[in-house]
Amino acid sequence: RFSLLLLNLEEYYFEQHTANHIINKDRKDERKFRGSLKICSKSVIFEPDDNIKPIIKIPLRDCISIKASEDNEANNPFTRDTSGGISVLSSQVFLIKERNVIAPYKTVRGKTEHLFQLDIPGKVGDVVQTLHQLYRASCLDKMGDQAAMITAILQSRLARTSFDKNRFQSISETLHMECKAEMVTPLVTNPGHVCVTDANLYFQPLNGYPKPVVQITLQNVRRIYKRRHGLMPLGLEVFCTENDLCSDIYLKFYNYQDRDEVYFLIATYIENHIAEHTAESYMLQWQRGHISNYQYLLHLNNLADRSCNDLSQYPVFPWIIADYCSSVLDLTKPETFRDLSKPVGALNKERLDRLLTRYQEMPEPKFMYGSHYSSPGYVLFYLVRVAPEYMLCLQNGKFDHADRMFNSIAETWKNCLDGATDFKELIPEFYENDPSFLVNSLKLDLGKRQGGKIVEDVELPPWASGPDDFLQKSQEALESQYVSEHLHEWIDLIFGCKQKGSEAVAADNVFHPLTYEGGVDLNSIMDPNEKVALLTQILEFGQTPKQLFTTPHPQRILPRLKSLSRTSVHSVSIPESPVSPNEESFEDLTEESITLAWNNIAKLKLDNQYKIHKEAITGIAVTSNGSSVFTTSQDSTLKMFSKESKSIQRSVSFSNMALSSCLILPGDTTVVTSSWDNHIYFYSVAFGRQQDILMGHDDAVSKICWHDGRLYSASWDSTVKVWHCVPGETLNNKKQHFELLAELEHDVSVNTINLNAANTMLASGTKEGTISVWDVTAATGALVTITECLNMLFSLLFLLLAFFFYTDSRHLLSTGEDCCFKVIDVQTGMLISSVTTDEPQRCFKWDGNTILSGAQSGELLIWDLLGGKVIERIKGHTGAVMSMWMNEQCTSVITGGEDKQIMFWKLQY
Repeated sequence: RFSLLLLNLEEYYFEQHTANHIINKDRKDERKFRGSLKICSKSVIFEPDDNIKPIIKIPLRDCISIKASEDNEANNPFTRDTSGGISVLSSQVFLIKERNVIAPYKTVRGKTEHLFQLDIPGKVGDVVQTLHQLYRASCLDKMGDQAAMITAILQSRLARTSFDKNRFQSISETLHMECKAEMVTPLVTNPGHVCVTDANLYFQPLNGYPKPVVQITLQNVRRIYKRRHGLMPLGLEVFCTENDLCSDIYLKFYNYQDRDEVYFLIATYIENHIAEHTAESYMLQWQRGHISNYQYLLHLNNLADRSCNDLSQYPVFPWIIADYCSSVLDLTKPETFRDLSKPVGALNKERLDRLLTRYQEMPEPKFMYGSHYSSPGYVLFYLVRVAPEYMLCLQNGKFDHADRMFNSIAETWKNCLDGATDFKELIPEFYENDPSFLVNSLKLDLGKRQGGKIVEDVELPPWASGPDDFLQKSQEALESQYVSEHLHEWIDLIFGCKQKGSEAVAADNVFHPLTYEGGVDLNSIMDPNEKVALLTQILEFGQTPKQLFTTPHPQRILPRLKSLSRTSVHSVSIPESPVSPNEESFEDLTEESITLAWNNIAKLKLDNQYKIHKEAITGIAVTSNGSSVFTTSQDSTLKMFSKESKSIQRSVSFSNMALSSCLILPGDTTVVTSSWDNHIYFYSVAFGRQQDILMGHDDAVSKICWHDGRLYSASWDSTVKVWHCVPGETLNNKKQHFELLAELEHDVSVNTINLNAANTMLASGTKEGTISVWDVTAATGALVTITECLNMLFSLLFLLLAFFFYTDSRHLLSTGEDCCFKVIDVQTGMLISSVTTDEPQRCFKWDGNTILSGAQSGELLIWDLLGGKVIERIKGHTGAVMSMWMNEQCTSVITGGEDKQIMFWKLQY
């Protein structure tokens, strides 16, 4: 039942001792209650083993005396043995969790004596001495002096201890660094020792609570962020999961040098695998529709130092809906939504006029709003039903008045519009899937409102049938077209160019100067009392996020709806161009052996699997002898994997943005990769370094193809470009020379391209499902003539995932997020066949009838296209199959997954 939330703010828990609480000592009705005595920096807490009994909290400032109980009749055999006793005489105590019920603390005033008998009598002297020292600190008049004395006691304890090396997971671990730090959780911090080895990050709490040691395996670390804690650059947050909202550990160091060294050690270990994404890279993904509005806001909060472990910097989300009265929520009407171009304080013109009048009359430093849009009090206002102990901790053991509780969505919105000092925004929970914060499932006694109504569940708007429906509709509103068109305006206010300065004044978005990063330099304040008072004020008032953008945030790019009518199809004669014999890798590669392989494709068996990336694998390329496998990933790395040694031989990062595809040039000496940073990189396998870079597009490069010195690149900038690559003329000049031969324009982002087997046609597919087929033949090797051969607008408005020419170049198979396989006649544009799938198929190989596809679920599926059915399901990845490679004999397959693994498959027949 004990938790650090029973402590006061800025209080530390030092040690505990098993003890008895003795009541009515030396009387016939004397009773003993077994439990644990906790020594804290501002209080003594006794936690009984019996859950029915209340936890007793005795503030040290209310103590009259603290002493070892006297045993004047120790030699009298008829006297009870009270050795090991500590007597605490106090004028006030708090009783907490009586009958194990979470409720406001019960205050007992009046002089009372509490006797605690330690199991180990020899510790009484040390415990009493510690209590006397802490009592003197609590009795100091000024908060700054109290904090300074308690800090000195804490640092003395930390200096006398060190990390217990017996807690290492392995005796072979190498120690890299040890230092002092505090583990941060909402409202409380816990001091201890940090230790970094070559394999793990450890934190050992000084008090052994909540467990003796916290261990983070470095190879599991996904992201690390430097944090601003208490306005100082002392925090470090470590994530081992994909969830941006919750971290695995948040540490606050006593100096920035220790913080930076721990950060460097972890960052060095994880190399380039999980390079921190920038706000600009997330912005690009959001603009192109690759992440949702919700995901984007979470990423921005994370980058702006907002953390669920710090209630003064909790993630902030906007009010979206302005209609809480209608019985039906109409997301097609603009008036349903809040004006995202204005802060909450400016939504009501009458109130804003009053605030601006006061602002004009105010001496410097001026501010428009006397309270913030995010603070610990506001966060717990929303979360009191699921985090009541946090509210009790923040408000000295009390809940807020019943009429000021989070009683109704509509009332809260109205108060934010009309209240003189209420300008709060929302928290992420309003757009997630857990409705528990809206329901009083703990049956808390939150009081009665005026009129006698008991505070229970949050009252929902008429358009919500229940808590789940309310969250579902809130999510739909957040992802709606209106919000997608205007969310950038709110981002400007909270994270961007209108956060501070003249732009903030013009946008009526000016808060107290102490809330902004850099608003005060705590190191320049020498008076400890002034520093503590200022810090307390800032932490309780709330903090403005770190500014991420200094220029106006661009609007999201929304898909343009097109007519479903088919466009005219231009018939083009397709020359017969069989594959040249010299392009064959194996002399025995015959049509019969390929047919045999496809007839037995259902016998594909998993040979090996390796987790080699930190994010989804986007591309696979294999050397001609099959010995080395190159993979690209959304973790921004190109890796070279040796099939012989079964290990990674190379790991290269060209930028901090995702790589989208890769290929190997003839000769196996150069690997080409495409990136979301708009560039194409050439990597020399022989020299192990970046050989060249082609800055060819204005947006992310999604796919590349190569044939006979020509590079074809597709991009989200709505183009496909054809380049002639001329190698350097001398050995000293290894760089390529790039000549742009053609630029093929599209209406929207191009997601994928593919060449036919004869390399005479190029197909391009867009995010709207449009496939264009281009004639790429040339009479001469100089300027190539490229004409659009057809523009097939079938299955519009779905993301095209993949397509593949059949070897006769007459038919094209495609699939997209509409969960269909479609076969198109290239000459006529006619839809020949369509097969519906249960889920999107992310990639595939095709022999004209049988399809081997990689599904969103991670399975490999084998389809009979003519029969329109699945004939075999093979268990594969734990996430979507993102890429697939097949050798020319069709007997070996490699797949790359969303689960960061590559899997090697062999045909066994």
